Order: sequence, then C-alpha cells, then structure tokens
Amino acid sequence: MAQAPFGVLLANLGTPDEPTPPAVRRYLGQFLWDKRVIDVSRPLWWLILNGFVLRTRPKRVAEAYRGVWQEEGSPLLAIGRRQQRALKARLDAQYGCDVPVELGMTYGNPSMESTANAFRRADVSRILVLPLYPQYSRSTTAAVFDRLADALKPCPALPELRFIRDYHVDDDYIAALAASVREHWEQRGRRNHLLISWHGIPKRYATEGDPYPRQCEATSRALARALGLEDSDWTMTYQSRFGREEWLKPYTDETLKHWDIRAAPGVDVICPGFSADCLETLEEIQEENREYFMDEAGGEDYSYVPALNDRDDHIAMLAGLVARNTRGWE
Repeated sequence: MAQAPFGVLLANLGTPDEPTPPAVRRYLGQFLWDKRVIDVSRPLWWLILNGFVLRTRPKRVAEAYRGVWQEEGSPLLAIGRRQQRALKARLDAQYGCDVPVELGMTYGNPSMESTANAFRRADVSRILVLPLYPQYSRSTTAAVFDRLADALKPCPALPELRFIRDYHVDDDYIAALAASVREHWEQRGRRNHLLISWHGIPKRYATEGDPYPRQCEATSRALARALGLEDSDWTMTYQSRFGREEWLKPYTDETLKHWDIRAAPGVDVICPGFSADCLETLEEIQEENREYFMDEAGGEDYSYVPALNDRDDHIAMLAGLVARNTRGWE
C-alpha cells in the first residue's frame, strides 16, 4: 500500500511509566518544571519543587494511579493507543493508502523525540499536529508546540508542520459530546442536573490573555443547546487546582461539597476537555468528587459520563479534522 504524503501526530499530556513513586517522581519532575505549566521564578520554584513537592507528592499520586492502572498501562496511554489505531484505520480507508499516525506525549513516554524519530524513519516530511485538547491553553496546547520544537531540533531537514490549535465548538465534537450524554442517560438513567467540569488553570493565566475559560464556556453553552437544556439544568466548574494561587472558579470539589440537594438530589458529571479518561476523571471525578457529593452534601445519585475516548463518532470527528487541515497535501 502506498504511503500518504503526510503523517498525523496525536499529542496528549503524558503519564508515568509505572504506578510507583520513583516513576511518578520522574514524570512530575518533567511536568511541573515546564514553565508553560508553572511559571514561577525558576530558582524559587526549583527549591519548592525539589525540596517539597517531589518529596511528598509522588507516593500519594502513585497510590491513586494504582487504583486506575490497566493491563496496558495508565488509562491515558491505553486509550491513547486505541485512539491511534482507530484513527489510522479510518484514515487508511479514507485515503486508500497508509497514513502514518503516531502518539506522542508532552511528558513521559512515548516521548516527542521517539515520535519524531518514527516519522523520520517512515520518511514523513509533512506532519499534522493534532493536540487532543479541544480547548486551547498555554499550559497544554502551547506546551505541545514547545516540546515538539525541542524534539525536532536535531533534525537536519525539518518537516513541514500544520498545527491544530483548538476545536472547541466544532459541530462534530459537540455532536459526539451530546450523543455520549444521551447514551449515558439511556443506559444509566438521567439525574436532575448536568455538571460540566473543566481542568482548571491559574486565574492569572486567563487575566494575561489565555483564551481557555472563554472556550470552555463556549463549549459548555454549545453542549447545553445540543441537549436542549435550560440554564437552570446545568452548571460549569473547574477541577484539579494545584498550589495556593487562585485558580478559575467555581471549583468542582467545593461546588459538590455544598450542593443544594433539595433542588437537584442527583447529578451527572461530564468533563469535555479530556479526550481520554485518565487519573483526573477516573479517580478525581468518578471517585473522590462522588464522595464529596454523596457524603458531605448528602446527595442521592451521582454518575460520571465517560470521556469520548475511542468512540466511533469521536474518531470520525478527529478524521474530519485531519481531512480539513491537510487540504493541499493529498
């Protein structure tokens, strides 16, 4: 089978290699040292990171990873591999040729360097970079750009690159989200309220110009419209804050702890910013925040709507993004 004149890089955040404190320490050391993620003064942050964070956090995070670890590895990696295979199969059929598709992580493995080398071995000179972040943020999408640029520095001949910045209100993306919620309601029943939870960023990043919260709001409104929800039927919050700095509000955990169960004794939770289930959805949302709602707020029913993962409509949407962004490369 002939090879397509381009390759596709699926990029995501990353994961430890093992659910052990040493592996988590290596991963967090790379992740939290990135200035796109934590932009505190380097000498000060080095002392905090190495003197406190990497001494205390890895053991607790490793325990959380052990609770969600799969035979193929972490959920993010296992699902990412399934997404890679499914997208390649669809693109091969769509173009009638071999379309190289690689999975690369900003932190951890498979590294951007290994991905770049795979494309070089396949003689790929045009790469479409598809970060699996529907909403743009400096701490995620921009970090992909930085890491890929670093990985390509040793290349004597740089490939031609196209970069998908975001797809936060793409019609097919919204349709897939809405379909996942409807299917969840059909299979698990429908609760009184839909909570749309997003990964947070420091509030200061948004003040400095990061469009992330505006895009999250736009996606939330589009999803609510697609589901026919009234404003009183859904709420938008932010999860996964880190450190003492103020992050985007309202916070998911505080919202669920103080939920008005008289108005809505049951809640469905969806996290549209995550293209694949991971520690933040399977442990933080599905388990930890469920306890806040049920035990502290006295809620009656709590249900997590899974990420789009390797659903057929999600893969079809990604293939559509590839088709639109590789025009002229066929």
